[in-house]
Amino acid sequence: MDTLVIEGLEVKYASQGTSVHAVNNVSFVLPKNESLGIVGESGCGKSTLGLSIIRAHQEKTSISGKIIFDGKSILDMSPKDFTENIRWKEISMIFQGAMNSLDPVFTIRQQFVEILKKHKFQGDAHQIIEHTILQVGLSESVLDRFPHELSGGMKQRVVIAMALLLRPKIVIADEPTTALDVLVQAQIINVLKELKKQGLSIVLISHDIGIISEIAEKIAIMYAGEIVEFGNLDEIYRNPMHPYTVALLNSTPKLKTESKITVLEGAPPSMINLPEGCKFYDRCPHAMDKCRKNPAKINTKSGYVMCWLYE
Repeated sequence: MDTLVIEGLEVKYASQGTSVHAVNNVSFVLPKNESLGIVGESGCGKSTLGLSIIRAHQEKTSISGKIIFDGKSILDMSPKDFTENIRWKEISMIFQGAMNSLDPVFTIRQQFVEILKKHKFQGDAHQIIEHTILQVGLSESVLDRFPHELSGGMKQRVVIAMALLLRPKIVIADEPTTALDVLVQAQIINVLKELKKQGLSIVLISHDIGIISEIAEKIAIMYAGEIVEFGNLDEIYRNPMHPYTVALLNSTPKLKTESKITVLEGAPPSMINLPEGCKFYDRCPHAMDKCRKNPAKINTKSGYVMCWLYE
């Protein structure tokens, strides 16, 4: 059975009398024990997509479509049912800016205990806490420290451990290596890779294709609230089809080749006033008249691409 199925997901925010169309008609399937990378420019809807899966949106947010987890419709659950049975127990999240989410006046152990109490954990709290902190490569002594006594990398591992406390099947990691130096980034990536070996599925949200390539089997390329290309990472990395995917890869440094880095000119459209048709039209080197209409979804070997070039 597929662990996570998303069909026609739409997310709109109400903001100052206008509607922000943050996610538009997103669909994909994440099989059990596989991981997914979601990549795109800032503001393209990556984080909103992750928050939709865990139902952590602010008020005045409209969500439609389907999110199916292990055969259960997440959006049709009552808030009480979702909190008691899915959130953190089956799906958890490492939020963007997670290092600032720790409470400065409580020790790490106290904050872990609070999570277990909130979700009515019935087992041995101290045993599961100590096991989890070791799982992310930290010593038990960290549990009795306050957040300000830890380095940035240690705090990020603590937040990862918090997401693992109740043994979820999926962890959504929103930019988990942001603001960390490259050595600490490598340590965090190694932690995530080790967790994958233990059967955890990770939805990794990032603007860095290089980091995603270390973790994910599948990749979703997002632009202006839409997934424009989806499929196996190896296939898309070696043979990108959508012009935006090509531009993203061409802007990534490559150590083994002498190819020059190219810059994608222009800026994404406003999410408040999205244009008709292909949202990439104004920046695309292959734009045609028919691109002013919404492109069809073209099936590929392992997924799909949204582009008139492959009609």
